[in-house]
Amino acid sequence: MVLLKNQNNLLPLDPAKVGRMLVVGTHARDTPIGGYSDVPKHIVSVLEGVQEAARGRFAVDYAEGVRLTRSRLWAADKVELVPPAENAPLIEEAVVKAAQADTILLVLGQNEQLSREAWADQHLGDRQKLDLIGEQNELARRLFATGKPVVVVLLNGGPLAATYLEANAPAIVEGWYLGQETGNAIADIVLGRANPGGKLPVSVPRSEGQLPIFYNHKPTARRGYLFDTTTPLYPFGYGLSYTSFDVGAPRLAQSTIGRDETVRVSVDVANTGLRAGDEVVQLYVHDDEASVTRPVLELKHFQRVTLQPGEKRTVTFDLKPADLSFWNVAMQRVVEPGTFTISAGNTSTAVKETTLTVR
Repeated sequence: MVLLKNQNNLLPLDPAKVGRMLVVGTHARDTPIGGYSDVPKHIVSVLEGVQEAARGRFAVDYAEGVRLTRSRLWAADKVELVPPAENAPLIEEAVVKAAQADTILLVLGQNEQLSREAWADQHLGDRQKLDLIGEQNELARRLFATGKPVVVVLLNGGPLAATYLEANAPAIVEGWYLGQETGNAIADIVLGRANPGGKLPVSVPRSEGQLPIFYNHKPTARRGYLFDTTTPLYPFGYGLSYTSFDVGAPRLAQSTIGRDETVRVSVDVANTGLRAGDEVVQLYVHDDEASVTRPVLELKHFQRVTLQPGEKRTVTFDLKPADLSFWNVAMQRVVEPGTFTISAGNTSTAVKETTLTVR
């Protein structure tokens, strides 16, 4: 799971302060696990997982909120959306129950019919829009308007351009499809029994107009858009934690190497927060003076470390000739002399740099 947003450290929830929790969402009870998954004998839903975790500690209510499609059958050709008129009373029911709640856990996303491949003219899978489908944003808007703390959990098979949620939700957990233990995993994260340490393996767009979007683009790509930005909603490698980390600048064992030599890179990482957690140190390379255009950034190595509060560790990477090489115009794999920018950080957009010279 990836923690995308945690305004004012809303998460993790303290079970002693949750009060009455309202779990909202059709997929809080009817759990999507993906079209390529076998169906296990039992799937722990978010509602079930939270109810079990809440036993003897706080009360849990449920509201369906919004239905998405008539069926969740991945192999079915026809996909029929539930009309807004049918969802309207469900939204009202959720709002009424929210008035009696102290905390809201809102489960949104995509089911297997909304995240699938197309294999025939009669069996389509792609959509024009990447935002939440149906009335899910309206449901979220109504619940945010209650003023109650709302934690959003996303269960989905692909990145969502959820700009409304990013702007308005106090906390967002990207769960993707979590399998048969979905509910227990969500309860562990939301209630703090586990500390999220996931990082995004993709760049998440703000809109379809940004597609294709990826971190390792060419320097001349994406000059800009009228009335918008080229930056992603969430960058490659991004992911928050319930603690905080400091990732230092990369240090080179040698500042100059030959084209057939390896250099060791050291990076200090410290847990500057109050609880144990995982950080992923990411090492990127940019060839500053190549004979063909190179990406602005290329991930070459990464390392996950678990650190206790106050603990500091040095991680090392060996940059080899293969990490600095590319295919030239003659389609030969080469390492060219010149300078390389070596960057380290915990996301592709938050890095510290040093310079390596190859002679």
